[in-house]
Amino acid sequence: MKILVINCGSSSFKYQLIDMATKRPLCSGLVERIGETTGKLIHKKFPDTAEEKKFSFELPFKDHYAGLTTVMDKLLTGETAIIKDLKEIAAVGHRVVHGGEALKKACLVTDEVKKIIKDLFTLSPLHNPANLMGIEVAEKLLPHAPSVAVFDTEFHSTMPPEAFMYALPYEFYEQHRVRRYGFHGTSHQYVSRKTAEFCGKAKDQFTMISCHLGNGCSIAAVKNGKCIDTSMGMTPLAGLMMGTRCGDIDPAIHAYLAKTTGMDIKAIDDTMNKKSGLKGICAMSDMRDIHSAIEKGDQKAKLALDMFCHSIRHYIGAYYLELGQIDALVFTAGIGENDEIVRANVCANLEHLGISIDLAVNDKRSGEPRKISDAKSKIPVLVVPTNEELEIAEQTLIVTKA
Repeated sequence: MKILVINCGSSSFKYQLIDMATKRPLCSGLVERIGETTGKLIHKKFPDTAEEKKFSFELPFKDHYAGLTTVMDKLLTGETAIIKDLKEIAAVGHRVVHGGEALKKACLVTDEVKKIIKDLFTLSPLHNPANLMGIEVAEKLLPHAPSVAVFDTEFHSTMPPEAFMYALPYEFYEQHRVRRYGFHGTSHQYVSRKTAEFCGKAKDQFTMISCHLGNGCSIAAVKNGKCIDTSMGMTPLAGLMMGTRCGDIDPAIHAYLAKTTGMDIKAIDDTMNKKSGLKGICAMSDMRDIHSAIEKGDQKAKLALDMFCHSIRHYIGAYYLELGQIDALVFTAGIGENDEIVRANVCANLEHLGISIDLAVNDKRSGEPRKISDAKSKIPVLVVPTNEELEIAEQTLIVTKA
């Protein structure tokens, strides 16, 4: 069975065609610069294998329909071909960022589901409109294949009210849906399941802290397989310091900046989302550039790294206390999987929590789940690669077979 996974943005989309028998992608790709004079399609056959072949095309894509039409053609014809008939695609799994309180589980896309996704545009103005667009395009091009919506917010829907409510007038929640929703849920869900499997335990009997560290970052407290707290909030701006997002700050800073700088709320919001975080401190958002700058004596880069690791330790400590005990501390995503310096700095001086790592093992890279804690560590520290596309495909398979 083959499932097409689509992650649609406002001017781009990513895709993977996954063979569920092997759980490996047959192909993957990225269509970008949709609506511009010249767009770009990067298509890979058998990605991340010895047989990988990469193709790049520059073409105009008037809209997402044109982009996905081109992808379908590449799947079928020429040296990029990977299938003989579109009917080999049994289902389409869509990443949808926000499900709100109405859509808490992956589900078949119906007119009612599309209506709810559209109703949530106000909570996710940058993502849900694009996600819905991707669904509607796939329905036109692949009418035989059911579409399944998989929500970033789903995994966090098990949080209790004391964790998801804000200390604001209650009517803000009732009338305007102001609450903590959390994001990166598909990644946290995949990693929590894979970590339990790696440790030889049932997911519903496994408690852990999951650190998804990339350009966007979040931490989840997972108790017996269910999320009970997470660092992101009503939007992905809250929580940890990130590549360009500030994370947690004093909310009065908004009013202060408006008064002292004359910035309007849109400019402040734009600054906190796109010009803050690591970039705001040292003018760099890529951790590899930051490490290189630190080696040359850049003190602002050193400060950015220290602040980043401090924010992670802050949440690890809070969730450690909240959970009472943990079976594992897990690092995942781009920085979490590949940056041994960040992992070492985060775990430094955490012996009082029963956390210590083997620096030599930590320095080694691998695409497989692995333990990096040392013999003294009471808590296993793991690196577990995430795979959000496979998680979407697996949930799509469950829904379509139900």
